[in-house]
Amino acid sequence: MSSRATMERKEATVPVEKDPDILAAAARMSGEDLCSIADLSSAEVRAILKLGHDVKNNPREYRRALDAKQMVLMFEKASLRTRLAFETGINTMGGNAVFVDQTSAPLGERETIADVARNLERWVDVIVLRTYAHDTITEMAVNSRVPVINALSDFEHPCQALADFMTLEEHFGKATGLNFAYVGDGNNVCHSLMLTGAQLGANVTVATPRGYSPDIEIVTKAREIAAVNGCEIRLLQDPQAAVEGADAVYTDVCVSMGMEHESTKRAPIFRPFQVNEALMSKAAARAVFMHCLPARRNEEVTDAVIDSPQSIVFDQAENRLHAQKALLLLLLGGLANVEKFQ
Repeated sequence: MSSRATMERKEATVPVEKDPDILAAAARMSGEDLCSIADLSSAEVRAILKLGHDVKNNPREYRRALDAKQMVLMFEKASLRTRLAFETGINTMGGNAVFVDQTSAPLGERETIADVARNLERWVDVIVLRTYAHDTITEMAVNSRVPVINALSDFEHPCQALADFMTLEEHFGKATGLNFAYVGDGNNVCHSLMLTGAQLGANVTVATPRGYSPDIEIVTKAREIAAVNGCEIRLLQDPQAAVEGADAVYTDVCVSMGMEHESTKRAPIFRPFQVNEALMSKAAARAVFMHCLPARRNEEVTDAVIDSPQSIVFDQAENRLHAQKALLLLLLGGLANVEKFQ
């Protein structure tokens, strides 16, 4: 039996409407913010993913769950997956999305973030922000009475990490005990992956060039969570050692949005961290390749790897939709409108 079938059989033994993690998360998360994966307990991370799997398998059961709910997306950065997954997600559950392009006028420039928050909370049910400064998201959350979701900041990308580990659960049956290797820049995506892996009991190894390690605050928090869940967070500077025996190998661009001026400087530093066929050969025979996209092909990853049968990058992209739908359902109390949860 395939790992996917095994996962579905195990889930079927406890219907989602009776799952204690989902029921507890629905009660605790309604009306709350998601600024960081660290805002969630391990049980809540599991609940989002369990619900995400059910939303994916049974979308018609959720089509009126967010009837008349209004969502605003305010993005200072360009987006494909994040924006379309949120817009499509709420639309297919009966709600509506309004997009506000902030790429030429960063939040807080025309009026204070606090004033923006106090306006938005009068009109919409949830605020989704894609920003440069993480403080923009936390300030909006402090000043808003409706949920605020981090759709990417310079510090974290929680929606991406939730979809990524949902994809790993689909492929392997569970994330607990997996050996997950991240190779590249210790950036926002890396931060959220470390925290999510720790919450789910995966062993996470991060390999970065000297001077490009993840933030020590995130590392400390991830290790605290990992200690509780019986897994390990390791930091290395050797990509070969990091991927040795790994079940999943993940990379991201070495030059994030807003850092383009460092492209020339970073290129030679990150060249030894490119994920190519030679590096993938060090991983486990069943290993998968992952990337949050967009990828700079033949820079951080070669065509031969990203287009190989090992690559699950487009499964990750698809699951942005389902993980984000699950998140919206929990933050907006949508399960009260789904028959099997009533």
